[in-house]
Amino acid sequence: MPPVNSNMNRAADMHEDLRNEYDIIGQPTPKKDGALKARGRAEYADDISMPGMLHGKLLRSPHPHAKILHIDTSRAAALPGVRAVITGADFPGIQYGNLPQTRDYLPLAVDVVRYIGEEVAAVAAIDEDTAEEAIELLVVEYEPLPTVFDPEEAMTSGAPLLHSAAPNNISAQTAFQFGDVDEAFSSADHVRADEFDTQPVKQGMLEPHACVGQWESSGKVTLWACKMSPYVVWRQLAMGLGLELADVRIVQTFVGGGFSGGKQEAMPMDFCAVMLSKKTGRPVKLVHTMEEVMIIGHMRHPMKIWLRTGTDKDGRILVQHCKLIANGGAYSSIGGFSMYLAGAMLNIPYRIPNLKFEAYRVYTNNGFCGALRGHTNTQICFARDSQIELIAADLGIDPLEIRHRNSLQPGEETANGFRIGTFAFDECIERVAEISDWRGKRGKLPKYRGIGFGCGSHISGARLMGHSASAADIRMREDGTVQLSTGSTDVGQGADTVLSMIAAEVLGIEVDDVRFAKVDTDQTPVDPGTFGSRVTFFTGNAVKRAAEDARRQLAEIAAEHMEVSPDDLQFRRGEIINRLDNSQRVPLKDIVRRGAFSLGRLVAAHGEYAAGDEMVDFKTGYGNLSPAYNPSACAIEVEIDPETGQVTVVGFWGADDSGFPLNPLAVKGQVIGATVMSMGQALYENLIRIDGEVMNPSFRDYKMPLATDMPKLSSFQHSNVITWEPEGPFGAKEAGQGAGTGVIAAIANAIYDATGVRLTSLPMSPESILRGIRRLQEEEKVLG
Repeated sequence: MPPVNSNMNRAADMHEDLRNEYDIIGQPTPKKDGALKARGRAEYADDISMPGMLHGKLLRSPHPHAKILHIDTSRAAALPGVRAVITGADFPGIQYGNLPQTRDYLPLAVDVVRYIGEEVAAVAAIDEDTAEEAIELLVVEYEPLPTVFDPEEAMTSGAPLLHSAAPNNISAQTAFQFGDVDEAFSSADHVRADEFDTQPVKQGMLEPHACVGQWESSGKVTLWACKMSPYVVWRQLAMGLGLELADVRIVQTFVGGGFSGGKQEAMPMDFCAVMLSKKTGRPVKLVHTMEEVMIIGHMRHPMKIWLRTGTDKDGRILVQHCKLIANGGAYSSIGGFSMYLAGAMLNIPYRIPNLKFEAYRVYTNNGFCGALRGHTNTQICFARDSQIELIAADLGIDPLEIRHRNSLQPGEETANGFRIGTFAFDECIERVAEISDWRGKRGKLPKYRGIGFGCGSHISGARLMGHSASAADIRMREDGTVQLSTGSTDVGQGADTVLSMIAAEVLGIEVDDVRFAKVDTDQTPVDPGTFGSRVTFFTGNAVKRAAEDARRQLAEIAAEHMEVSPDDLQFRRGEIINRLDNSQRVPLKDIVRRGAFSLGRLVAAHGEYAAGDEMVDFKTGYGNLSPAYNPSACAIEVEIDPETGQVTVVGFWGADDSGFPLNPLAVKGQVIGATVMSMGQALYENLIRIDGEVMNPSFRDYKMPLATDMPKLSSFQHSNVITWEPEGPFGAKEAGQGAGTGVIAAIANAIYDATGVRLTSLPMSPESILRGIRRLQEEEKVLG
C-alpha cells in the first residue's frame, strides 16, 4: 500500500497556525437574529403575495411529437376572471440556452411540440381555480408526427428528426483519447468488457418550481423565483425576451431543494409569468404541481455504458475504453457538459494512463435531461466500480488491494490533465475498511447477507467556458456587524452559514454578527451559481479575501488610533488587540465609527476568486477542470429476502477527503443526503415512461426511499479523512456530492456478495434480484 498522504500529518499543525492567526471560534451558536436567519424576510416563491397579484397556469402538450396547427384562445379569454392568455406568438421567437450550440428551447412551443408536457400556452386569472378552468377551455389543433423514444433507434438514418440542426438526433457528442489505446490493449494481460444501464431519475425536491413575475411600465422586468443559479436565469430570461440585461432583475427566494440541477435554468413558467404581467399590468404567480415537476425536464440522464478495461496480471489498469449513449430527451439543457464530465471523471480516483472515451447525447421524444447531484459522474462510478470488482475476481485479487494498486496519489497528473493536489484516497479506503470491519465480513457473512465496497471522486467547482469566478462584498456597520453579499445561493447545503463563518473567522467576530443578503441581480455580485460543489471553495475564497481586505482597512484605522503598527494587531471576539500588549485593546465597532465619523473612511471591501485563467479544451478533453479533487470510499452491508428479492440496507460506512471540514455537522448532513439519494437510484427510483408518457408522476408512485427504508442514523458512520487543501478557504474542499458517487456500485457489489447475482442495470429491483437468485438455483440443479 502507498504511504499515507503527508497532508494528513500537516492538518493539525496548520490548524494550530490558523488558530493563532485568526482565533478559530468553532461552530456557530444560533441566536434569534443571527446569521442562520441571514436571509431575513425572504420567502419561498410559492408563499409570495402581492397587491393585485394574478395566478397563472400552463397548458401542456398531450402528444410526444406533433405540429401545432391552430390555437383557439377565445373561450378561455372570455371566461370571467381571466385577465390574459398567451401563446408562443406573444414572444419574440428567440431560442435560449447555455451555449450557442445548445440554444434550442422557446418560452412556449410555436410550431412543434416534442414531448408530452411541453408548454404550449398560459393564462392569468384572479385565482388558481379560474386559471385551471381557463386552461381546459383552450383548444389546440395538432397534427401528430412520428415519434422515437429510444436513443439508439433515434440515431438510425430512418428515425424521425426532432431538430433540423441535429443530424441523427445527436444533441451533443464528446470524444477524446489519451495515450496509445490500441497498443495498451494489445499488451494487456487481461481484458474485460461489460455493459451497464442506468435509468431516468428525478431530484425529488419537496418545493415545486415557483415564481412571481412583474413587467413594469418602465420596461423593467423582475422575477422572484427559487433558483439555484439566479444569474444563469438572468441571462437566459433576457435572451429569450430580447431584452438588455440591465432591464432584467432576478430576486432569489428561499430554495426548497434543487439537488444540483433541478432549479438551475430559466423555465417556460418564468417567461410566462413576466409576459402575462406585461399583458395585464399586474404581478403574476405560477407554481407547478408535483405532477408537472415529474413530467418536465432536468432529470438525470439514463445511459447505456460500454466499458472495456485492460490490466496487467497484477490488476494495474493499463487502458480503458468507454462508450456511452445517453437519452437526452427533447432539448439540450446542460447536456453537452454532461457528456464531457462523464469521460473526464473516468480519470479519477484511479490511474488510467491510456483512455478512449466516446459519448453521444441523443434527442428523443421524452422529457429532457440535465444535472442532478453528482451529475453524470454517478453513472460512471456505478459502471467503473462494479467492473473493478469483476476484474479483481477474474484475477483473484482482493477488492481493496486492486483499488490501492490503481489509486491516484498527490502530485500526479491524470492523462486528461487533472492536477492532483491533496488526495487521501488510500486513507479513505483503509478508514472504511477499518470502521466497517470489511476484512472480517467480506465473504464470511451468512447467506443472503453481504457487504460491498464502492469508490468515487468529485470536483471542487469547475473552470468552465464563460463565467467561472465568484465575488463577495463586505460592508462594516457602525455597530460592528458585517453585511456580506455574494451571488451564490443557499439551496439547503448550508452556504449562508459557512460563508458567514469564513467572514467571522477573519474578522474575529461571532457568526451571528454577519448578515447575509439574498441574491438580487441588481445588487449582489455576479456569480455562476450553485452547482459542481463550487460555493464553499470558490465563493468561500472570495469571502475570505473580502474579509481580509476589510480587516486590513480596520487595522490601518486602529493602528493610527492606538499608535502601533497594523501588523501587531489581532482581531478577536469583537475587539482589536495589540498582540505585543494584550491590555491595549479597542472594540471593533469603535474603530468602524472612528473611520466613518472622524476620518470619512467607510470600510467596504471586495474579494474575488477564479482559480486561475486555465480552461479545459472541450475539443480535446484536456485541461485541469477543478482547483481540487475529493476522493471517497464507502462500504454498504445488505440483507436480501430470498423469497421476495427485497433488499434491506443494514449498514453504511463512508470516508472522504473534504480537506479541512469547516462545519463538520453540515458536512455529515451532506454526506448522508448524497448517500440516501444514491441508495434511491440504486434500489427504488425509476421514472417509468411508456411512449413518452410518465406513468408514475407522483411521490406515491415514484418510489423514493422513505425514512423507514433506510438504516437508522446510528448505522450511518462517516469519517472525514482530514487533509489541508492549500488552495481552499481554510483548507476546505468539496463535501456535498462526491460521497454519493460510489454508493450505487457498493450496493451492487454487496448484493453480489450476498447472493452471487451480478446486476448491471438500474434500479436493482426485488424482481431483478429474485430472477437472478432463481436463475442461479436452476443452474445449481443442472450442475448438481
